[in-house]
Amino acid sequence: MAVPFRRTSKKVKRQRRTHFKLQVPGMVKCSNCGEYKLAHRVCKECGSYKGSEVVSK
Repeated sequence: MAVPFRRTSKKVKRQRRTHFKLQVPGMVKCSNCGEYKLAHRVCKECGSYKGSEVVSK
């Protein structure tokens, strides 16, 4: 089994871990009611998608 030749420094370890973070979902305003919703999904408030009503509320 391979063993590291040198100890991994704090700097190198932290640089590698900069990509492990939470990401905010892509929120956009609904064109019908103006509420924030997830992109490419039906609005939870008014039930519209791309300007037409898909789910009756």
